[in-house]
Amino acid sequence: MVTWHYPTMVIPSVLPERPTAGTPFETGWPVRLADTDGNQRLRLDAIARYLQDIGFEHLDAVEDGDTHRGWVVRRTVIDVLKPIEFGERVTLRRWCSGLSTRWCNMRVQIAGDRGGLVETEAFLIHFGTESGLPARMSDRFMAPMLASTSEHRLRWKAALTDPAPPLDAPGVRVRPFPLRITDIDMLDHVNNSVYLSGVEEVLAEHDDLKSGPHRAIIEYVKPLKSGDDVELSAHRTGTALDIWFTVADETHAATRVMPL
Repeated sequence: MVTWHYPTMVIPSVLPERPTAGTPFETGWPVRLADTDGNQRLRLDAIARYLQDIGFEHLDAVEDGDTHRGWVVRRTVIDVLKPIEFGERVTLRRWCSGLSTRWCNMRVQIAGDRGGLVETEAFLIHFGTESGLPARMSDRFMAPMLASTSEHRLRWKAALTDPAPPLDAPGVRVRPFPLRITDIDMLDHVNNSVYLSGVEEVLAEHDDLKSGPHRAIIEYVKPLKSGDDVELSAHRTGTALDIWFTVADETHAATRVMPL
C-alpha cells in the first residue's frame, strides 16, 4: 500500500505578501498565442518561461547583476488564482521573500489587465559560472533583497518527498516523455519550463483541477539531459495529482497539482 503525504508544513497555503519595504522589480508584456492552451489560458510552462525572463531582466537592473548569471531552480510554486488569457497584458512584479548567502526565494506576481492573477515563488540557488558550485552572493547584490524580507537564514526543505510509485501500483499511469533538441538550454540541461509542458500533458486528463484556483508545485531533483529516456508516472489521489519525471526508475523531478 502506498501512503501519500502533502506539503502543508513546508509551503504556506498563501504565498508571502508583497513587502511594504523596498520596491519590487516590474516589467510586462502581452500574452502571446503560443503561451496559451486550447481554451486560450496561459499555460504552466509559459508561466515558467515568464519567471526566467523577468529573472534575467531583473539581473540587468541591479548592482552586480552581471556577476550573478548562474542560477538553478530547486522548486517553483505556481498559484493560479484566476486564469490569465490570450491578449491580456500582464504586469510582473518580482521581489525576494527569503534568502541566505547562496540561495533565495523569489516571489513573482503576474497580474493581467483583465483580472487574471497568478502568484509564484521559486527557490533559486546561485552558482559560480566557472566553478559550477553554489556561490556566495555579493553584499551589493544582496542589499535590496535583505531590505525586502526579514527571512535572512533561509534553509532548503523538500516538500514533495514521496518516491515514484511502482509501475504496477493501483491507479498509476506511465507514459513516455520524449525530449527534443529544443528542450536543452545553455547549461546543457532540459530547461525548467519544459517539465511544466509535461505537467500540462497529464493535466489535460484532469480538467477539474484547472476549473478553479489551483496550485502546482515542482521540485527539481536531478537535471534531465539530451538523450535521457524519460517517463512520466502520474497518480491521482482525491483532489491531488502527483507526477514524477523518471529515468531508469530514478526520480529527476516531482510535481503536485491541487486545488486551492
